[in-house]
Amino acid sequence: MSLTLIQPDWPAPARVKAFVSQRQGGVSVAPYSSLNLATHVGDNPLHVQQNRALIAETLNFPSEPFWLNQVHGTRVVNADEADADDEDVPLVQADGSWSHTYNRVLAIMTADCVPILLTDRCGSFVMALHAGWHGLSEGIIQNAVKTAGLAPNRLLAWVGPAIGFAAYEVSNDVRDVFLMSRRADAIHFKPSDKEGHSFADLAGIALWQLEQMHVCWIGGGHWCTFDRPDQFFSYRRHGITGRMASFIWLEH
Repeated sequence: MSLTLIQPDWPAPARVKAFVSQRQGGVSVAPYSSLNLATHVGDNPLHVQQNRALIAETLNFPSEPFWLNQVHGTRVVNADEADADDEDVPLVQADGSWSHTYNRVLAIMTADCVPILLTDRCGSFVMALHAGWHGLSEGIIQNAVKTAGLAPNRLLAWVGPAIGFAAYEVSNDVRDVFLMSRRADAIHFKPSDKEGHSFADLAGIALWQLEQMHVCWIGGGHWCTFDRPDQFFSYRRHGITGRMASFIWLEH
């Protein structure tokens, strides 16, 4: 099956290039089949290297993507100040990056967590975020908007494929963390049949937080990784699995 991609349908300037990979079109074998782009999940490193080469060729990357060591935190780093093209330098430990530089490709990996891409109406910068429940409850979106250094009413934000409301069951302790910190509303949770647990709307929480920050354009958030095994990897569904990647850069 050929390599397939999702492209954000947002009003970003033409110079802003953004894509999300799906799981088909690569060379990895089960349980990573087939376009796994992650080196940390147990897949054959040669297969991952081939998959990364396939996506680079398909998207005609102007540079090696700035990969992160994602840790479910709130740190967002400036990719322009990092040695992004030096393979001997350890990956930066963070869950988001941003750039004002042309041809600097940012990348974040997901398999249920929320990928969030940001730019502004002028296309002066790009940003990519990885947001699980830890990051969302601890303020990665708020940190990212402040890091951008631009008025929120100039920003555009797009939310990619993530686990859906009906598939993401969490303990009520997780729900309470969100509600007590006011980083979600009660509408983002509904009781499950399992005592002491609720379903959580991760993508809905991300969209709501962006709205609370008065970001001027917000979109996406309507794919469920859990329910579409032919399209997406899902950690909650399979445990041992691959990762999709979201890419964004400024084209010169």
